[in-house]
Amino acid sequence: MEQPDKANDAPDGTSSADVPDTDRAPDTDRAPDPAQAPDPAQAPDPAQAPDPAPDPAGRRGRVRTAALIGTALVLGLIAGTCTGYLVQADREPTRLPPLSQPVLPQATGKAPAPLPAAQDRRVKTDGDLRALLLKKPRGAKQADETDWPVGADGWMDLAEYAGNFEESDQMFGQLTMDEFRRAAVTAWSENDHTVEIRLVQFRQEETLAAGDAVDDNQYWADAEDTDSWAVPGTGDGRAYVHNRPETEPGYEPLYSAEAFASRGDVAMEIWVYGSKRISKKLIMDLAERQMERL
Repeated sequence: MEQPDKANDAPDGTSSADVPDTDRAPDTDRAPDPAQAPDPAQAPDPAQAPDPAPDPAGRRGRVRTAALIGTALVLGLIAGTCTGYLVQADREPTRLPPLSQPVLPQATGKAPAPLPAAQDRRVKTDGDLRALLLKKPRGAKQADETDWPVGADGWMDLAEYAGNFEESDQMFGQLTMDEFRRAAVTAWSENDHTVEIRLVQFRQEETLAAGDAVDDNQYWADAEDTDSWAVPGTGDGRAYVHNRPETEPGYEPLYSAEAFASRGDVAMEIWVYGSKRISKKLIMDLAERQMERL
């Protein structure tokens, strides 16, 4: 009876021929199996191959180079600043021009005589402003408070003057801001017309209110149907004649003319009213003669 070959039998019942021999050298003479060859259509595309891993050493080199350049720039700026200070410190200081003005010899001879009161405008306007108003013509009737609101004794205070405007409350505040000082006024009646003249004075510590008041009056006069002419010798003076009368039921038509100009801190206002159209000659004559007195 034959005994089984224990050397060729594996413990699990498999044959030793079925166990691969790891020590056996590969058979290089065996031809490859065509069935197991790779399919060329399934070969990886070189264009779709993953990018190679970044080079950490190259990136660190670029960062280090940028840091070195920035450091060099900072050091260059510091060195240039220090050099500038050193160069400036070695230079001689530049002399500044003297603050004092050159001494001039004092003029010899007599000083000019002061202006007489008749020629000194400041003395004239600081005195009795009513004395500078035109006098009523011979034969004319001087208006009083019962005939015309001319103020007490030829003066108008702030409230009385502001009351001549439609928006009197608003005008009162505006005149206060404009530093209203006083107003001298006169009025008379002659033939078919009435004349009123006002000399309005401002303190003018902050603004040139007299000229501004003339501009405002001229603005409203230009906005109406008027003929106007410049008043000679006044600079900003202008006279106006209204072409259409003011009409109101129960009253006769009322024609008007006006003139405005300024001299220093005094604003001149002339108003003429009549039952007939006011002539250019009348309003211009009044304006020229009144400004001559200023």
